[in-house]
Amino acid sequence: MDLQTLRSQFPTLAQSNDGYPLCYLDTAATSQKPQQVIDAMNHYYQYDNANVHRAAHQLSARATSQYEAVRDKLRQFINANSREEIIFTHGTTESINTVANGLTAHIKQGSLILIDSAAHHANIVPWQELAKRTGAVIKPIPLTQDCRLDIDAFEALLQQNPAIVALSHVSNALGTVNPVKELVSKAKQAGAITLVDGAQAIAHLNVDVQSIDCDFYVFSGHKMYGPTGIGVLYGRFDMLDSLSPLMTGGEMIKTVSFEATEFNQLPNRLEAGTPPIAEVIGLGAAIDFIQALPTAQIHAKERELLNYLQDALEKLGDVVLYGAHKDNIGAVAFNLADEHHQDVGILLDQQGIAVRCGHHCAMPLMQSLSLKGCCRASIGVYTNKADIDRFIAAMESVKELLL
Repeated sequence: MDLQTLRSQFPTLAQSNDGYPLCYLDTAATSQKPQQVIDAMNHYYQYDNANVHRAAHQLSARATSQYEAVRDKLRQFINANSREEIIFTHGTTESINTVANGLTAHIKQGSLILIDSAAHHANIVPWQELAKRTGAVIKPIPLTQDCRLDIDAFEALLQQNPAIVALSHVSNALGTVNPVKELVSKAKQAGAITLVDGAQAIAHLNVDVQSIDCDFYVFSGHKMYGPTGIGVLYGRFDMLDSLSPLMTGGEMIKTVSFEATEFNQLPNRLEAGTPPIAEVIGLGAAIDFIQALPTAQIHAKERELLNYLQDALEKLGDVVLYGAHKDNIGAVAFNLADEHHQDVGILLDQQGIAVRCGHHCAMPLMQSLSLKGCCRASIGVYTNKADIDRFIAAMESVKELLL
C-alpha cells in the first residue's frame, strides 16, 4: 500500500483549516480514524443495533458475534494466552483504575508502589488513591539527565520489595521507550505485581504480552486508529481473577438475590453493564487496518520521520528538545526558546498545523524538567515528509514573529 493511498483512507486529513490544508501532528493525543473503522461502526448502528449476550433475536446474535470476535482478534494481536484475559473497558484510564481498585485487598499498610517518573496521570492518580485506602507508600522511579528511567535507581528501589511496579511502555510526553521486558523481569524477581501502560506503544510497536511477561498491560483504541470510548485491560488469568470488580450490576453476575450475589466468570465479571458495543466493533476494524499494513515498512518509515523531525527542529535553532533520542517512538517534545508553549501552538494552528501544548497529563515530569509545559509534535501511519516540512516552515515563521 503506497503512502498516498494510505492517507486517502483518513477522511479528516482531506480538510483545510482557515485556508490551510490540515497538517495533523497530534496523533499521540488521538489518532485519526480510517474509513473502514467509521464504516464498521455505522454498519452496526444501521443494521445490527442491539445489546449483546442477552437477547434471543437475530440482531443481538449478530451484535454479540461481532463483539466477541474482537476479543479473539485482540488475543491474537497482543499474543495473550486466552480470550478470557482480554477485558473491555472505556479506555486506558479505566483499565488502570480497575486494576488499582481491584488490588485493594492485596495491599497492606506500608506496602511500596513504584511509579515511572514520566508516567501519564492515569498511571499515577489511581495508585495514589489505592495508597490512601491502604496506607501504601508511593515512590517515583527517577529519570536520568537524558530523561530515561534510571535503571540503577530502579534496582536500588527494588531492594525495598515493592508490592506494585507501574511502568510506561512509551512516554506520552516525550516518546522515550522503556525496556519493559527487562524492567518487568527485575520487578518480578523482587516479587512485585507489574502493570505496563501501553497506550503510546500499541500503534507503533509489535506488542507481545507473554514475551513482556507483565501481569497487566493496558491501552486505548483511540490511540491505534480506533474510536474513543474503548480500552483494553489485558491481565494474566490468575491476576485478573483475583481482582475485585470496579463496577457491579448487570452482565457481570451469575445469580442475584436479596440475600447474596454470585459474580460471573471472566471476562464478564469485570465488564459490568452494557458495553461500548459499536466502539468494540470499531476497534476490531482498526486491528484489521493495522494488520493489513506492511508492518516492518511502516515502523521503519515512522522511525525515519521522527528522526527527520528531531533533526529539523535542532537545525532551526532556538528550539529546546526534551528527552530526544533516535530510538524514540511517535513524539517529539520541544519549546521555542523561552516563549510560552501555548503561544507557539496557537500560531501554528493559524497555519493549519495541529500540535499539542501543555503538560500532557505528565505534571510530575514537567516539574522535574522545570517546565510549566511544552509543545509536542507526534506522528502516525498517515504522516509524511511533506507534513514535517510544512511544520518546520511554520515554525520558522513563528520564530521570526516571536523572537
